[in-house]
Amino acid sequence: MMPAFSIARLPRVEFGAGTLRRLPAIAAGYGKHLLLVTGQRSFVESPAGEWLLGELNVLGFSWQHLKVGGEPTPAFVDAAVADLRRDGIDAVVGIGGGSALDAAKAIAGLLRPGNSVIDHLEGVGPELPFRGPATPFIAVPTTAGTGSEATKNAVLSLPGQYKKSFRDDALVAQWAIVDPDLLATCPPALIAADGMDAFTQLLESFISTRANPMTDALARSGLAAASDALLPLYSHPTPAARAKMAYASLVSGICLAQTGLGAVHGLAAPLGAFFPIPHGVACGTLLAAATRVNLAALRERDPHSAALAKYDEVRRLLGADDLVAMLAGWIERLELPRLSRWRIAAANFPRIVANARGSSMKTNPVELSDAEIARILEERL
Repeated sequence: MMPAFSIARLPRVEFGAGTLRRLPAIAAGYGKHLLLVTGQRSFVESPAGEWLLGELNVLGFSWQHLKVGGEPTPAFVDAAVADLRRDGIDAVVGIGGGSALDAAKAIAGLLRPGNSVIDHLEGVGPELPFRGPATPFIAVPTTAGTGSEATKNAVLSLPGQYKKSFRDDALVAQWAIVDPDLLATCPPALIAADGMDAFTQLLESFISTRANPMTDALARSGLAAASDALLPLYSHPTPAARAKMAYASLVSGICLAQTGLGAVHGLAAPLGAFFPIPHGVACGTLLAAATRVNLAALRERDPHSAALAKYDEVRRLLGADDLVAMLAGWIERLELPRLSRWRIAAANFPRIVANARGSSMKTNPVELSDAEIARILEERL
């Protein structure tokens, strides 16, 4: 029997080299006054950024430009909303990595209602239902990692305290414009961290307790694309490798939005909240250790689990004799640092573990004990 499942709202997707050139016409469908949300420098100083701003000017657009430095905070979002909500913004265009897209997504959601994002932030404020309406949002990723262009959650951080999501179907982008050419400016360290984040999202979606036949099919294709492209993109970038990793990242966002994630992302949230470790690095450096712990727990407590068969399917898909060993090899070849780089020590484990049981951990294929979660951290200390 084919199991019942549901698929939440997705953006309309334009994928392929050169698709950035469709952005002005798409944005014009909403109006001519835009809010551009980007990172600090990389896009606006690139040839693609110069072309876009010039083209918008020629076509009669007006715009305001907001730059995001580092991971967005609730205060950043609230200040932007207060400054811009009366400016008649027709559409918000987020261009950049996960931080820029998450900031743009949250701001687009609140420009019209005008209230604080704290009202809706999971596990922080009163968690009021979001009633909208949201300003139309167009997402243009310039990295291949988070898949934020395809999700309904905007991740916000208060350094040292929390990393939480503002989440609602109304926040999903109307359009995701995924142009692999925009990855050309990514440095190798960013390619490594973001690529491992995308791969982790695909693997965790595939083994999630909420996986379904449709997400399984997408995850398989994304895992195959990432396994073909990540290492070549890191060492010898080509247009073909960029296209495959851009696809893998997009599909990872689609999958996680439907299925949830697992132990790696459960740990990445408190690690990123309490320490200045980039999200992709946290995910990538923990993936082999978390896979080892999950496999051992499943074999011990649920030897007939479907997740064990799926792990083995991934092993065969990657052409590996040993999945954990292959992932550990990737981590070494991609030069992902250990947790101690950020002064994380064993003394911090109890606080990290205590805050790791959020929504991601709930869809891990096996419930892990505190000791098992700590073992993941210990292996990458």
